[in-house]
Amino acid sequence: MTSRVIPVAPFVLTVFGATGDLARRKLLPALFQRDFAGQLPAEAVMIGVARRAMTQDAFRALARAAIIEHVPAADGAGPDLDRFLARLHYAAVDAEGEDGWSDLSSKVAAFADRIPVHYLATAPQLFGPICEKLGRFGLSGNDARVVIEKPIGRDLASAIQVNQAIGKVFPEERVYRIDHYLGKETVQNLMALRFANALFEPLWNSAHIDHVQITVAESLGVEGRAGYYDTAGTLRDMVQNHLLQLLCLVAMEPPPSLEADAVRDEKLKVLRALKPIDRHNAAGATVRGQYRAGASAGGAVPGYLDELGSPQSRTETFVAVKAELANWRWAGVPFYLRTGKRLAARVSEIVIGFRPVPHSAFSETAGPILPNQLVIRLQPDEGVKLWLMIKDPGPGGIRLSHVPLDMTFAEAFKVRNPDAYERLILDVVRGDQTLFMRRDEVEAAWRWIDPVLEAWRNMDEPPRPYTAGTWGPSAAIALIERDGRTWQEDGA
Repeated sequence: MTSRVIPVAPFVLTVFGATGDLARRKLLPALFQRDFAGQLPAEAVMIGVARRAMTQDAFRALARAAIIEHVPAADGAGPDLDRFLARLHYAAVDAEGEDGWSDLSSKVAAFADRIPVHYLATAPQLFGPICEKLGRFGLSGNDARVVIEKPIGRDLASAIQVNQAIGKVFPEERVYRIDHYLGKETVQNLMALRFANALFEPLWNSAHIDHVQITVAESLGVEGRAGYYDTAGTLRDMVQNHLLQLLCLVAMEPPPSLEADAVRDEKLKVLRALKPIDRHNAAGATVRGQYRAGASAGGAVPGYLDELGSPQSRTETFVAVKAELANWRWAGVPFYLRTGKRLAARVSEIVIGFRPVPHSAFSETAGPILPNQLVIRLQPDEGVKLWLMIKDPGPGGIRLSHVPLDMTFAEAFKVRNPDAYERLILDVVRGDQTLFMRRDEVEAAWRWIDPVLEAWRNMDEPPRPYTAGTWGPSAAIALIERDGRTWQEDGA
């Protein structure tokens, strides 16, 4: 089976922060892959924007090195890479000052017949100033779109401030708040599983589902992001956006269509239905941790404080949360969320745990009957497993086994699984906002997160330590096991 390549309209993409980590690691490789696949029209061009002075040839050399490093199939001397690099231009611009903006405006004006897209791969405090300059220098008209990376604020008040600054220049229908998790193939397949099959949706409620687990685990530490991370922490960096968006896709009602606002209306209802976690219940519903020195597959690794270069910090690198929804479909069904750095494995998955059968017709010699599970693996080895009870083959009576129906996408479809950014960048060009967050979604998520942050401040307790290379602090295990359930680890 091969994937279809659907061309997009000609566009001019300006990437602010084009010499930064995100552009080099994700954006440039993603654009190259789409060009390599034949999806970019011949007229598509990209303008890298950063503060430092740099010639166009020097920027192309930077892009070449990034693509060779992050795209295994790229050939530094190959015609495909040369063709892509010829699309790249560069402009040195001071995001907060006046320097370079007239030059950038002239460069974009040379491609006035193409859809303008501005990607802000910068520090969040620059979102407002950049948008203001885009408006003042005539770069916000002609159906221009703006793409905003997380974090959008660090609390509700600052998120509103950022959204207002952007909204003064760009109407909501041209603002694309990106969450790359929503671009993952398996996340989108969650909607296909639910809404394109008669099998699951009748069971997708509290009568049949016992609980839901959402895990986003990273084996790496904070690496070079320690300075940023210490001002943010895992709750802001991961739960407020990635994990809550995954929860929304699991829990939302079927939308009348997959039109952008129809989907986002249903996600917003989920966020508004979340039961509050505040000073009254945060101690029992949340766990925060911070990794200490330990070991990973590559050997000994330092602790968070060592990477930070500080003797103390109360910033969490791990969070576990027991969330609940106050609505008819999900009343009484806990959603266990877990994410952290330096955990035992790099894995992101959603586990739908179904209720046990009400009665066993089998003898004790058949063995225990384990509940069915639907496991949606986002990374690595994207795929879906449905765990069922079956009879072991052979004579001598019935012995039951818990085995998966396994669909690993790479094996099932025999095609390369595109990176999320490849899809999302081109969705912006198409004008499709389905996989992007609306302003009211972002603010609703912060309304739920803010009381948790306040409760932690009032508790005045440091994060619980855990050894790097484990699954987090023991309190996270207690969080779920006190309810008679267990975290599923590594797809087992």
